[in-house]
Amino acid sequence: MSAKPAVGFVNEASQQILAGGSAGLVEICLMHPLDVVKTRFQIQRCATDPNSYKSLGHSFRMIFRTEGLFGFYKGILPPILAETPKRAVKFFTFEQYKKLLGYVSLSPALTFAIAGLGSGLTEAIVVNPFEVVKVGLQANRNKFTEQPSTMSYARHIIKKEGLGLQGLNKGFTATLGRHGVFNMVYFGFYYNVKNIIPVNKDPTLEFLRKFGVGLLSGTIASVINIPFDVAKSRIQGPQPVPGEIKYRTCFKTMATVYQEEGILALYKGLLPKIMRLGPEHSLQTRRLSGHGSRAQLLRGMWDLPGPWHEPASPASAGRLSTTAPPGKPPSYFYNSLSSSMCLMIRTSHERRILKSVV
Repeated sequence: MSAKPAVGFVNEASQQILAGGSAGLVEICLMHPLDVVKTRFQIQRCATDPNSYKSLGHSFRMIFRTEGLFGFYKGILPPILAETPKRAVKFFTFEQYKKLLGYVSLSPALTFAIAGLGSGLTEAIVVNPFEVVKVGLQANRNKFTEQPSTMSYARHIIKKEGLGLQGLNKGFTATLGRHGVFNMVYFGFYYNVKNIIPVNKDPTLEFLRKFGVGLLSGTIASVINIPFDVAKSRIQGPQPVPGEIKYRTCFKTMATVYQEEGILALYKGLLPKIMRLGPEHSLQTRRLSGHGSRAQLLRGMWDLPGPWHEPASPASAGRLSTTAPPGKPPSYFYNSLSSSMCLMIRTSHERRILKSVV
């Protein structure tokens, strides 16, 4: 009896991982140019440098003119490879930390914030080596065809600097700060504000309420954690003098940037960061609260569109309406960039559920 639920859970998880991976892939392909621009702003030190970017529009024009269209996709392979384990670790550990904190008498809002901090710190351990490779590739201003491949650059780092905190894991403390602070502010703020604003019976307005709170949470979290992001880019990116390491530790890097370039330098790349992370996280966190079952948790983890439901009868198996039910907004089914693929995956899974029931 216990074997069937276990097998069902594994099948269900594999479906969600595939769907979530497809959604993450589309998001990365669309948003990666903003990530490249953000990194370029964060590593540039002198505004008088003729090669420095003056504005967001100027950076896009310069990259396109000197590096071509593919210049916007430098370093895209590391985040693609890290996307699925990153999401899995982030939301799974968040739920586990929430359960552990349930034994301590804390307010729900504080529980969410601390669980978010824990999930962010755990997530940072997984993503940091990928970030080191990504930032190094994004900082390269040669044409796309002239820069090293992802694997050759990773091998170069390991051969020259090793796997430690000066090599493939450099900037580790800054990555811990970036992810830990972001998730702590994000989940804590989202929970508090969401409960302050009353639930709306109108489905469209309720969607806008959750989307708006998620967008605001992502924006505020980005503003608070970006000094860690700047420090991370400086440590992981090219040093001012080749062969001489200027940026070593997180807080010392922040202090150096502040002393030499001013307080605003710690907020370089804020606009492209908000443009990239705000909308993405507003969709993800919209389903974090109220997930009682494992299916619901995984649906929130991978940001699947629409409800998770089993067919009521054999006649309804394999059929999912492509229009919203009466009283539901269009986003009921299509609130993910990969909604069509997710629907096909879910339809296939419903057929298997029906067979096991019948």
